[in-house]
Parts: sequence; structure tokens; C-alpha cells
Amino acid sequence: MDIYSAIEAILFAAGDSVPVARLSLVLDTDENEILHVASELAERYEKESRGMRILRLEDKLQMCSAPEYAPFITKTLEHRKPPMLSPPALETLAIAAYFQPVTRAYIDKVRGVDSSYTVSVLLERGLIEACGKLDVPGRPTIFRTTDAFLRTMGISELSQLPPLPDMTNGDGLEKLQQAISELENAENGGQIVMEEIVRGAVEE
Repeated sequence: MDIYSAIEAILFAAGDSVPVARLSLVLDTDENEILHVASELAERYEKESRGMRILRLEDKLQMCSAPEYAPFITKTLEHRKPPMLSPPALETLAIAAYFQPVTRAYIDKVRGVDSSYTVSVLLERGLIEACGKLDVPGRPTIFRTTDAFLRTMGISELSQLPPLPDMTNGDGLEKLQQAISELENAENGGQIVMEEIVRGAVEE
């Protein structure tokens, strides 16, 4: 068995992220070897300017189209370019990204306004997801960012987000605003080429 070809075939057929642990089990290969092979394939694709890329998303791998070909893919598949996130949605996304897992009430407290609509927007876009219930009266839903968020930001894991200082410091809110701006830049020029991102209106 050619492990390189096997990983390519699985990721291509999956059409979504696949846990490294699952690949390791199916291919009877150590997880580190799976990651090594995926890294080599990713470097090869980029060096040869191939139309595909392999992304590492935390403990998962995914094959997707190269971002530079997104305009051609959009025209070919007749997908409408996804609307940009509004400033309130970006603010909500930044809070979720840096303080996850969070409840909507926590987001409301940080923003100072009701965030029901912006949370629903981010859920619709697949940038955040419900990940359980908080063990307090009322059992509020808690949210975290998704693989789609990592793809959008062009990062492999949350630790690669720009560092955020202690929010109790005087410059905490200013630094959060800078983080929001960086999220906006990523939204404008990021690697949003997956079909699940291309949906929903986002204007508040």
C-alpha cells in the first residue's frame, strides 16, 4: 500500500476534515507518520502550484482547493460570493475565539448588547458550533469555534491566533479590537473556499 496515495484518496473522497486518529486506525500507521506524510504532500502541492491543498486543522486533516483558484471555482459552480461579516458579527467571533467555550450570556456581557442575532449568524456560517451545556441553572448552551473558522483564518490550531493580553489590563479592550481587525482581514482575504461557508446573509 502506498500511504501517500491512500491518504490522498481518503481526504479527497471525504470532502470534509478527517481525524488523524481515524486515518491512523484505518491505515494501521502511527499518527506521527500520518502527519509527516500529510505535511510532505502539502509541501509538494504548494511547490508544484497544484490546485489542491492539504490543511491541518487541530487533530484533523482536510483536502481543499488552493485559495488562489477560488474565483474560478465560484464562477464555475455559480456560487454567490459570501457576504462579509458585519462588525458586530466579527466582534462576537473574536470573543468566541479567544474565550471559548462561551455562553451567549458571556458574549452579551463582554459586548454590552444582545448577541442573539450575531451568534445565529456565526452558527449559520459554520464558524462556531454548540459544544454542550453549562452545568448551571437553565443549562445554557456553550459555543466554540469550528474547523471552518481555522480554515477561514488560515491557521492549523487556535494557539496560532495572535496573543491577547489580560482583559483586566487597561489596554485589554484595545487589543481585542485589534484582534477583531485581524479577523476582518482574514475574512476579506482568507481561504474561504469550502461550500459550507458560502451561505446565509450576515448583515445585521
